[in-house]
Amino acid sequence: IAELTAELADLETDLAARAGRISALRRAAAGELAGAVQIELAALAMPRARLAFEVSGLPELGPHGGDQVTLLFSANPGSEPAPLAKVASGGELSRVRLALEVVLAGATRGQTFVFDEVDAGVGGAVALEIGRRLARLAEHSQVIVVTHLAQVAAFADRHYMVSKADDGQVTTSGVRLVTADDRLDVLATMMGGLESSESALAHARELLEVRGAG
Repeated sequence: IAELTAELADLETDLAARAGRISALRRAAAGELAGAVQIELAALAMPRARLAFEVSGLPELGPHGGDQVTLLFSANPGSEPAPLAKVASGGELSRVRLALEVVLAGATRGQTFVFDEVDAGVGGAVALEIGRRLARLAEHSQVIVVTHLAQVAAFADRHYMVSKADDGQVTTSGVRLVTADDRLDVLATMMGGLESSESALAHARELLEVRGAG
């Protein structure tokens, strides 16, 4: 019993030292990751947002070390960062997740990501930046995006349109793959409901060219 007690004490000392090294690495990485994500958030129409990682100690060691990591977020100046899950709206949460995934994309492969409301409250050039980042993420993983913005939809490798129909009694939803010239009409409709307008079609064509140029 004395030998086992001594061995256990040695192991606990070694475990505590290893956990301490992990904690130090986590705190160093937290600052670097927050800085990289900050750049992405600015490009996603959230220039004043702040994201931070709070690394705090646990009462006892667990399977992942001795830390609890909390994501803190503030969307506007003057607001103190608080836990992301409690203060971020759906659109903000999607954009923070997109920024994180884009930064971490080099080490993340073969996963599926679903984004909804990632383009909430944005348009124009910002929507294009969102589309570009989603396309960059899709180079390594499968990315499924629900969007109403043509600037985002234009970056998709596969564009599906969801539509509703009813016969007066029953409402049904359908999904179809949009291809070739039909895609120009769909993008033009998304921009203003003017699929037959030459200017809308020209704009849709420009979006696809921007997507092709990367």
